[in-house]
Amino acid sequence: MSGTGTVVKAKRSLGARLAAGAGGGAMRVFLVVVALFWLMPTIGLLVSSLRDPVDINASGWWQVFTAPAQLTTSNYASILRNDTITDSLLATVLITVPATVLVVVIGSLAGYAFAWMEFPGRDWWFLGVVGLLVVPVQVALVPVSKLFGVIGIFETTLGVVLFHVAFGLPFAIFLLRNFFAEIPRELLEAARLDGAGEIGLFVRVVMPLGGPAIASLGIFQFLWVWNDMLIALIFANSESPPITVALQQQVRQFGNNIDVLAPGAFVSMVIPLAVFFAFQRQFVSGVMAGAVK
Repeated sequence: MSGTGTVVKAKRSLGARLAAGAGGGAMRVFLVVVALFWLMPTIGLLVSSLRDPVDINASGWWQVFTAPAQLTTSNYASILRNDTITDSLLATVLITVPATVLVVVIGSLAGYAFAWMEFPGRDWWFLGVVGLLVVPVQVALVPVSKLFGVIGIFETTLGVVLFHVAFGLPFAIFLLRNFFAEIPRELLEAARLDGAGEIGLFVRVVMPLGGPAIASLGIFQFLWVWNDMLIALIFANSESPPITVALQQQVRQFGNNIDVLAPGAFVSMVIPLAVFFAFQRQFVSGVMAGAVK
């Protein structure tokens, strides 16, 4: 019996060692391969944006690894002189920044109100907000277009911002209300005993504690608005469209002009990536806090 137990123990030890090996070096290699495969389109876009149009038409982007002399920054110099691209980037910033700030500010205030303030019909109002989460954007395109046309903000930056704010607020309120509701009541009561009003309580206690969730919301909203094409295509000014629409128009007008599209697309992708990495720590903290709760 003791010999059998020793054999079973040895087998288990071998399996444990194999599992540990799979979870160590082998798994890391596998994850690196998956990450490289996932990033392949982005790498191809970056390399194509650094190649001359003649080289792009003559061979695939992977040829640059055997002929690195093909790399050039002339394409980026060209798009910086392209008024359509530069104006579209400015238009995208003028849409994305206000839409993100308004959603974060209004969503924070509403989330705090639904979490900690008593008012008639609070739960029913919150259920109405939750119900708005399932309303697809496509349903509102025609009626909102008619409404914006009547009040004179159709094909304006203000109209695009208001549309994004309206459809971003339900998720923002839902997310922040649930996060703020997890703040210990004793902490808020202690602040009230020290003389803090609702505004002071919100600014000095709730906002610092809710920083990770607010940062996560800001990142999500920024990425959604920046990368949007449907709403921009319908509501934005056709003379100064956002970058997504401007790139689509370049394809329609000039065909396969990859020397313009590749650097323009990469520039439009780098900015939201920079925002994400700048707030990466807060984003991870917000996600982990939500998971723990």
